[in-house]
Amino acid sequence: MLARRRSEIVVPCAVVHPCDPESLAGAVAAAAQGLISPVLIGPRHKIDAAADQAGLDISPYRRVDTEHSHAAAAAAVSIARAGEVAGLMKGSLHTDELMAAALAAEGLRTGRRASHVFVMAVPAYAHLLLITDAAINITPDLDAKRDIAQNAIDLARILGIAEPRLAVLAAVETISAKMPSTLDAAALCKMADRGQITGGLIDGPLAFDNAISPQAAASKGITSQVAGRAEILLVPDLEAGNMLAKQLTYFANAASAGIVLGCRVPIALTSRADSRSARLASAAVMVLIAEARALQAEAAVNI
Repeated sequence: MLARRRSEIVVPCAVVHPCDPESLAGAVAAAAQGLISPVLIGPRHKIDAAADQAGLDISPYRRVDTEHSHAAAAAAVSIARAGEVAGLMKGSLHTDELMAAALAAEGLRTGRRASHVFVMAVPAYAHLLLITDAAINITPDLDAKRDIAQNAIDLARILGIAEPRLAVLAAVETISAKMPSTLDAAALCKMADRGQITGGLIDGPLAFDNAISPQAAASKGITSQVAGRAEILLVPDLEAGNMLAKQLTYFANAASAGIVLGCRVPIALTSRADSRSARLASAAVMVLIAEARALQAEAAVNI
């Protein structure tokens, strides 16, 4: 991720409620790598206690003192709306606290549905694997899945995949009126044919095995540019995605980063159980997105 940077842009980033040693250390590590200029937002005494516990010097960084985690989320959204930061990073608060502020009427909404992507490096798989949505949209409908697909394709392109291959997952690879996820998969494929989803190749429904295994796809007689070598897995619902990502992490030793797309700024969204390296990887993805947006805006000005 770090090697993919095209500039030396240091992204101003609001770190929301970094009140435990791991989340604070992740932000400081990202700053030490020259990725972010952190704005630490939360109760000052809790952040100081976390810094003392982790042995971290946070004196160089801007601080915004708040009463509690809800106020920290609101303050982070406010300074993002004001253009003072180009990204948010979740600390030790609940995901729903941060996202409630981000998705409020005066939050960070855009015309696109917000969605979460796990960017995973799985040792047994030849390339990066993006899994979406495993954290924001619980039971997305077809319109939401269209945005989820587009968000993931856009991210994959930023990560250097010129034409991402997206598999719409279901339990089976045939269309059945009894399984709504297969109908959504078929509709998404036709939406891509009609230009409603752009920038990637889409196929589905595909079961997990024939989405990622050429042998499994061949055994089912599936002829597809996506089957067997998908780079993006669009899951039917949050529960399926969350279980899949955590199984890959704990059973397959996958490294992961978590990011929320579709808002005014990217949001690095990690679990409170995530390691420092996972937080650093999430920050790196956030920086790549912020960099791509900045370069795109610069190009538009120069036209």
